[in-house]
Amino acid sequence: MAREYSLERTRNIGIMAHIDAGKTTVTERILYYSGVNYKIGEVHEGAATMDWMVQEQERGITITSAATNCFWSPEQGPQKGVSHRINIIDTPGHVDFTIEVERSLRVLDGAVAVFDGGNGVEPQSETVWRQADKYGVPRIAFINKMDKVGADFEMCVDSIRERLGANPVAIHYPLGAEDSFRGVIDLVTLRAAVFDEETKGQRYEWQEIPADLLPRCKELRERLIEACADASDKVMEKFIAGDIDQITEEEIHGALRAGTLSFKFVPVLCGSAFKNKGVQLLLDSVVNYLPSPVDIPAVEGTLPDKKDKVVARKASDDEPFAALAFKIMNDQFGNLTFFRVYSGTTKSGVSVLNSTRGKRERFGRILRMHANKREEIDVCYAGNIYAAVGLRDTRTGDTLCDEKHPIVLERMEFPDPVISIAIEPKTKVDLDKLGLSLQKLAYEDPSFRTYTNEDTGQTIIAGMGELHLEIIVDRLKREFKVDANVGKPEVAYRETISKKATDVEGRFVRQSGGHGQFGHVRIDIEPAERGAGFVFENDIVGGIIPKEFIPSIEKGIRDAMGRGVLAGYPVVDIKVRLHFGSYHEVDSSGPAFEVAASMAFQEGAKRAGLVLLEPMMAVEVVSPENYLGDVIGDLNSRRGRILDMGQRANTRVIRAEVPLATMFGYATDVRSKTQGRATHSMQFSHYAPVPAAIQEEIVAKQRG
Repeated sequence: MAREYSLERTRNIGIMAHIDAGKTTVTERILYYSGVNYKIGEVHEGAATMDWMVQEQERGITITSAATNCFWSPEQGPQKGVSHRINIIDTPGHVDFTIEVERSLRVLDGAVAVFDGGNGVEPQSETVWRQADKYGVPRIAFINKMDKVGADFEMCVDSIRERLGANPVAIHYPLGAEDSFRGVIDLVTLRAAVFDEETKGQRYEWQEIPADLLPRCKELRERLIEACADASDKVMEKFIAGDIDQITEEEIHGALRAGTLSFKFVPVLCGSAFKNKGVQLLLDSVVNYLPSPVDIPAVEGTLPDKKDKVVARKASDDEPFAALAFKIMNDQFGNLTFFRVYSGTTKSGVSVLNSTRGKRERFGRILRMHANKREEIDVCYAGNIYAAVGLRDTRTGDTLCDEKHPIVLERMEFPDPVISIAIEPKTKVDLDKLGLSLQKLAYEDPSFRTYTNEDTGQTIIAGMGELHLEIIVDRLKREFKVDANVGKPEVAYRETISKKATDVEGRFVRQSGGHGQFGHVRIDIEPAERGAGFVFENDIVGGIIPKEFIPSIEKGIRDAMGRGVLAGYPVVDIKVRLHFGSYHEVDSSGPAFEVAASMAFQEGAKRAGLVLLEPMMAVEVVSPENYLGDVIGDLNSRRGRILDMGQRANTRVIRAEVPLATMFGYATDVRSKTQGRATHSMQFSHYAPVPAAIQEEIVAKQRG
């Protein structure tokens, strides 16, 4: 089967935002106006195409990234009338599922950032924006919900500039506001698009801009052209010469595309997806301004056997096949592996190399996904997103490639969990199924971990937040028919050191007849930068410890770090230098040096001033003015630190850093203190030292 759409006529985009900004509603309207869906699925009715999980429909939120595709011919701009394929991933906005956003952005070329017209930038908006920056994803902004009370387009644009450090450039302006919001003013053409309510916005007509809005729109258009001058020499020449009226629409569109792709600015559009206004113009901008696979740099990787040898793959069907698996999903027919093809082509039934793991994999079937529906295809092409059935050993972040032209693409990194709970099956039948079910869930979600507590024998599940684990337990029951009781949430503390300890000795000697055991090391231990994890330096010279024992020494230290020293929590952010030791020609062995290194590490950590670290959450509370004192007092009582207080319409916005340990049950408490009128969001920020008195309590509790 030949390629339907050229690479130049393909767009891979993500819809990203804070929870409740309207991402999924935007996607549903895109599917409706592009003809994929014949009726609109509403999130609040549990009928959204992209929210197909039962848990998503019940809660009205997106939990997993859903992939779909549609076709669009812009009605204006340089691509007018040219049909394009748009592959879309609708991502979650809740902080607990931020991993879904991370792995989606890794394989996308462009993104639409959706903002609530009444709230502007919110905490998770900042997180997804940083993730898009990390992966170099060009984006456009869509200010949604312009029909809601308190919607303020210019406040939203200012918040993008101030809180995200971006350069927003308005290319739209709202026609009316709140209840009187009727459509969108296009600042490029200085016309107003008014949407027909009888056809659910499918039809719209261009009208003159109302006289009272024209001066402001002309002022914003000049700013738009000034921004375009930075991205286009042609526009710059005319702008400097004062010939603004001579700048053509075609030149403005070209400059908007160039500026978006080069990260000089972010075009800002507006509308109301729920009220069916502005979505077609958003689709036009996706095609006109966001990159195709050939507009982004060639993807780079290394050779499997030469990690320092960098190789590149251009977006072309003629290059060797290279793809990245970015999501695994359990399915009634087996595992579904979602992958982005960066170069080359392959067919169903063909074997490829998983170069990350050095294993051959066979594509049983290749599917094009539309939420949870699927279309079987024979050939997959560069620049597109597919799912495969039949891959046994592939995990999230693995590279799939041509066996004769291997390449290993950059892996994804996932955060460690910050919260855990004990879980136990209700019956013997559930016990048999629990382990396998948890294994399957951990296989598809890299931010979810499960392990056994060696002291108590309990099964522990760990994740990114209370909702994350609640969904896991719910899925155990619904999908795997496992009933389980869960304990209280526990904070994932960490241990680290506060000072340096030098020349710490670990000596392990055991004589029991015949071969004995002998290992002897001397190490220095000191704090590393926050986030560094573990840095190991081998400064052994002259063979005083044979080099074959060095990996065992490093392993012994890593194992001891995992077990913890102070209270049984993993030790992080330390640097260990191995500088001396000795060995016995007969009795020394790898296990003996492991034990010696572990002993030295534990002794060194005790001498280096062990401290406990706790996860700190970035908390934002939006509250009516008259409850402000109660909200601040409550946050202070939770060891919170108020960072900022702002105004948003007729409410106050409090931003604070609060320890996770004090935030369990906060949603209920803040509702009762404000008679249900305050809303809040929180997300993991960083680890910070626990106050000494509280550290003593935690250590005493852990040691029993």
